Amino acid sequence: MEKDNFKLLLKKANFNKRTFSEHLGLKYQSVNSWGNNGRNVPYWVESWLNLYIDNNKCKKIKEMLKDTGVCQ
Repeated sequence: MEKDNFKLLLKKANFNKRTFSEHLGLKYQSVNSWGNNGRNVPYWVESWLNLYIDNNKCKKIKEMLKDTGVCQ
């Protein structure tokens, strides 16, 4: 994954590099170095962030449905 795409997905997930590293229990220095000086963003990060973003969308839809009484 390219550095710019990583930044975009972080933003969509409402993370910055520090909050992302804290959420996953990773060292900030490691996350901050991804995409710099030949250090690639790990292969799993893109799918993890996409799933996190999709899960948050589903949670919002579920809450809206609960609020309207459509489901419990």
